[in-house]
Amino acid sequence: MAQPITDQVGFLSEACRAVQELSASKNSLDKIRLDEKRLEKDLEAEKKAVADAISLTVKKRMEEINGSYDKEIAKGQDRLKRVRSKREKAKSQGIKERIAEETKELHDDNRELKLQMKTTFQKDRVPRFCKSTWYYSLYFTRGFSEFLILLVTILICFLAVPYGIYMLLPEKSTYYLIGIYFAVVVVFGGIYILINNKTKVRHQEALKQGRKIRDLMRTNHKKIRVITNSIRRDRDEAVYDLEKYDDEIAQIEQDLSDITSKKKEALNTFEKVTKTIISDEIAGASREKIERLEEELLRASEEAKEAEVKVKEQTLFITDNYESYLGTEFMVPEKLDELADFIRMGKATTISEAEALYRSMKG
Repeated sequence: MAQPITDQVGFLSEACRAVQELSASKNSLDKIRLDEKRLEKDLEAEKKAVADAISLTVKKRMEEINGSYDKEIAKGQDRLKRVRSKREKAKSQGIKERIAEETKELHDDNRELKLQMKTTFQKDRVPRFCKSTWYYSLYFTRGFSEFLILLVTILICFLAVPYGIYMLLPEKSTYYLIGIYFAVVVVFGGIYILINNKTKVRHQEALKQGRKIRDLMRTNHKKIRVITNSIRRDRDEAVYDLEKYDDEIAQIEQDLSDITSKKKEALNTFEKVTKTIISDEIAGASREKIERLEEELLRASEEAKEAEVKVKEQTLFITDNYESYLGTEFMVPEKLDELADFIRMGKATTISEAEALYRSMKG
């Protein structure tokens, strides 16, 4: 720009052409950048599709391996549960049979004692209810359980019954309560004495014999409980013939252990070997497309860099050679054409006059 402008129209035409070329270069750069972004998205989508396919396939294969082995393990556990249940039933049956066998003599003795007591009572014409535990608890009390029955009976007859009757009365009075207690004592006391006279006094010897028999039966029951508890606590299971169940349980447990080990080994092999093979196969199917996209993206990136350099150079050229003289305002092809027309038509002789005329007309 150091040289004076001799050809005003030619200068404006060159400026217009330079601006148009810059605009075309910018449009080309924008297109290249759009292509670059599209290729980046396509490449990213393809890589993601490959990664998703690998992940999905690996997950599916892993689930299939786990499912197959877990199914076998579940079958083994069901078998183990059934065999253990059979073993427990066999043991329970064995315990019952052992208890029955070891207490048979005591049970037989009790049956004989019951028969003896029945015969004694029938012979002496003792009422049937006199054989009951409740009767012996009231008239021949012995032992904690019979004492407890006696105590409960007394509480019911001389506390619960009179208090219940008193609470049912519409009017409450101490005299009523005293009267009720007196009546209850007379009634229940009278019944007790009446039964005593009709049974205990009249059949004293037979009832005493019954007391002895009941004591013997209670002793036998205690022995039966001791034997039963001892057998149930006995940890020696050899007498119940459970070896076949134990052998089957041991075999099933070994099978389960083997399946678990194989499952672990299969998963380890899948993780270290098969997974890599699957990944390579899936990636291999898309490798050509990915490489093509990468090459296209690389070319687009290089073209974008070249286009950016070109735009930069053209911009600097325009700035140095035209914009500094014409001003940024007129760096538009249409405006430059109008300025050139003003000079051609003789409306202006210089660019400065043409710019002034343009501003006055547009202003």
